[in-house]
Amino acid sequence: MRSKPKKYDADALWSYALRALGQRSHSAHELRQKLAARAENPGVLQEVLAKLREYGFADDAAFSETFAASRLNNKGFGKQRVLRDLQAKRVPSAVAGQAVERTFAGTDERELATQFLRRKYRGKDLPEFLKEEKNLASAFRRLRTAGFSARVSLSVLKEHSQRSEDWEPPEEEE
Repeated sequence: MRSKPKKYDADALWSYALRALGQRSHSAHELRQKLAARAENPGVLQEVLAKLREYGFADDAAFSETFAASRLNNKGFGKQRVLRDLQAKRVPSAVAGQAVERTFAGTDERELATQFLRRKYRGKDLPEFLKEEKNLASAFRRLRTAGFSARVSLSVLKEHSQRSEDWEPPEEEE
């Protein structure tokens, strides 16, 4: 049985917020939720959130830029996945969309998808591995889950598959 979280006054809540931000960055919504559970009253919560905004610690635009760059550089995810993850963190769609567009501006999504596929199936001969229909379907699902468009996913798989003459990439989607 869990006990109720300890409630904090303004100074203690500020310290708690800084500790939380020291561990990892948070979207403004995540931060609000985390602090609301610990604030002794709504006035204290508003005071601390205003102070966080004043210092630039509760900035969804900066959070989105950092998050998108991290997902691109560390995980090699595609645009759609990064956008979906930002929306799951309750970042406004316009802010998330702008951050993703800026982050992926100079990125070749096809090359990124190829690198992702090679990394996920390292040690395997891709043309031989993708001969089996179940492996081809699995690789397609993996690429789509990683945020690559169907067109890019099929294009990359076609490059590595010996059965590529059987299918054409669909029209570009958004």
